[in-house]
Amino acid sequence: MANAYFANGDAQATLAALAARPDAVLVSEETMNDFQLTPGDQLNLRLQSANDHQYHVIPFHFVGVVREFPTAPKDSFLVANASYLAQQTGTNTAEIVLLRTTGNAVDVALAAQTVIAPLAGAQVSDIGTAQRVISSSLTAVDLRGLTALELLFAVLLLIGATGLVLALSLIERRRTFAILAALGARAHQLGAFIWSEGLLLLVGGCVIGIAVGLGVAQMLVALLTHVFDPAPEMLAVPWGYLAVLVGAAAVSIGAAVVSAQRTAARMVVENLREL
Repeated sequence: MANAYFANGDAQATLAALAARPDAVLVSEETMNDFQLTPGDQLNLRLQSANDHQYHVIPFHFVGVVREFPTAPKDSFLVANASYLAQQTGTNTAEIVLLRTTGNAVDVALAAQTVIAPLAGAQVSDIGTAQRVISSSLTAVDLRGLTALELLFAVLLLIGATGLVLALSLIERRRTFAILAALGARAHQLGAFIWSEGLLLLVGGCVIGIAVGLGVAQMLVALLTHVFDPAPEMLAVPWGYLAVLVGAAAVSIGAAVVSAQRTAARMVVENLREL
């Protein structure tokens, strides 16, 4: 079970609390909000007995909140211990059973249908049937091409925002570099000055960019949590793409610094005359 299926984000702890008490029950968020439930509250549920086919009030105790998961009913639903339900109702019949297989799902469904044939009202459906029912009301769009185009644009934008801007800034300060060279500054001294500016831009940009990107990603996940079923458990960090971005920024800044350094060393007199 995924952690996202439970309100506290911890599937193991929630299922352990459910198993620790026979009459424990998990309720949906809608039920908890409607009845203002708190952990430990007693819930009196009417269940049908298999002996007399009458409904009887059975006590349960609220221990946690469960969200919608595959095969769960929509909106309000409850999750309880099967053994306690069987004890109180006199039957251990299960309504839904999931089969995981590495073979052909259709063949497995046919075999399962043969097994449950004597059971009245039991039905078997394969995953393909469920997918067709879901897909009939949804529109699927392949966003790989659009995503690749967007990521490529981000790389080009990063190159322009780092190397190009730095190169233009260094070109505007040709006179400063020319004066320093005329006053006796050596090439490695000018290079250290220019490289320090480039490294400051690279490191500062990476730190600020990562912080801002992480904040925006967390905000989007918080806003879109209820759109996805189940909701994401954590942020997915594209380390490979981030490495490409840092590499592109480093290459563009390095090219701008090397170009400015060579220009400052070779064209001292020309820069002084021009400016």
